Amino acid sequence: MAEELTITAPELSEQEQIRRAKLERYQQEGRDPYTITRYDRTHTSKEILAGFEALEGQEVSIAGRMMSRRIMGKASFVHLLDGEGQIQAYVRREDVGEDVYADFKTMDIGDILGIRGTVFRTKTGEISVHATSLTLLTKSLRVLPEKWNGLRDQDIRYRQRYVDTIVNPQVKETFIKRSQILKALREFLDSKGFLEVDTPVLQTIEIGANSRSFVTHHNALDIPMYLRIETELYLKRLIVGGFEKVYEVGRIFRNEGMDTRHNPEFTTIELYQAYADYNDIMNLVEELYVYVTQKVCGTLKIQYQGNEIDMTAPWTRMTMAEAVKKYSGIDYYAWESDEQARAECEARGVHVEKNAVKGECLEACFDEFVEANLIQPTFITDYPVSISPLAKRRKDDPEITERFELFANGFELCNAFSELNDPIDQRGRFERQALAKRAKGEHADIDEDFVAALEYGMPPTGGLGFGVDRLVMLLTDSASIRDVLLFPTMKPLG
Repeated sequence: MAEELTITAPELSEQEQIRRAKLERYQQEGRDPYTITRYDRTHTSKEILAGFEALEGQEVSIAGRMMSRRIMGKASFVHLLDGEGQIQAYVRREDVGEDVYADFKTMDIGDILGIRGTVFRTKTGEISVHATSLTLLTKSLRVLPEKWNGLRDQDIRYRQRYVDTIVNPQVKETFIKRSQILKALREFLDSKGFLEVDTPVLQTIEIGANSRSFVTHHNALDIPMYLRIETELYLKRLIVGGFEKVYEVGRIFRNEGMDTRHNPEFTTIELYQAYADYNDIMNLVEELYVYVTQKVCGTLKIQYQGNEIDMTAPWTRMTMAEAVKKYSGIDYYAWESDEQARAECEARGVHVEKNAVKGECLEACFDEFVEANLIQPTFITDYPVSISPLAKRRKDDPEITERFELFANGFELCNAFSELNDPIDQRGRFERQALAKRAKGEHADIDEDFVAALEYGMPPTGGLGFGVDRLVMLLTDSASIRDVLLFPTMKPLG
């Protein structure tokens, strides 16, 4: 006999049991709020508060979640929260009817109501709606966090963002601003003649980059597939194909650790411009960030975690070697061998791998001595080729690439370079990258189709990639990436 399948429902609190009993009573009386399909709302709270002079004495209908209620015998005051703010309603028994008022007194904080009435100002000066009818639109079966303490547990806030945005209005403002930032980014790039495109999220190979992929399986094709770790290589294919300015707002997936600046799923913008180099892209980035900051924040001087960040251009520009020398005294160009570089790192307490080359040692010194000092917007340029597998070499120094990163408040905001378009050099770098990854016991492929695309010929190109989430963090004064992701990745409970 087959085993009977069962699902255990969560245990209900006393308050939740009371709320369900009220719902059952409504349903038995033929007044199930869940059967209501729409409500004719004429105005939002913001529209009424902003347009009071024209609306005073006029009939309106509002709808929202009941956040507070003050019952005074035959009359009550209630605050409704809608998508744009809160507004007070005055509910009196003789206006809405005895039965409706009796029902209203048994409703709960969190219930969603529709109220029709006239706009007026109370004796204390608060703009309100004097109710003539009231409808329960949705019954809330769970208790909202207590008003004064709010929802403060960070773990619960991230897991239950739908509650977080109800009881913490400033959180909702962060995500409204995130939307404004994305809109401004698109406005700027579109105005510069860039074309927004979409490229595959599911890919058939795992390239040899440093990031680890999430792996899945395609049943019909019976092959492994990989969630993308970047949008770069497909966008460059489009440059080969004759699209001269392209960008993508893309969701990226990396199977790595999580901290205040990293989430396995995040959003980037990558763009590529034919016949441009990294200096052109540097100027573009400066102009783009200034535009977005001014458009969204209304100022170029913003506060971030106690620091004032001045986004006014022009920004400081230093090579990586210059920055390391400035903040540590270590001279990259004095190293005559990889062994000498590793020895100096060891002497200065900087950890590097036992086979690290000079370029990797320079990067380790930068991370140790420089990054935290870059509070104001700063371009760090000219990275070693050993840590820049897709960037073009400098003509005057083939061990250095035409690459830059932007830093502010001690963390990296974007990465860009003059794109490598030499297919022979590119294949060699892919091979070394894949071999290094395989040596660690990890899988890595070479994107032969991308190399083939380069063999058809890609014009000189400048490229850029940056994390949208980090930009949102900066412009909303948010300490953690989880604060700017509506639903960050969380370990399941239980």
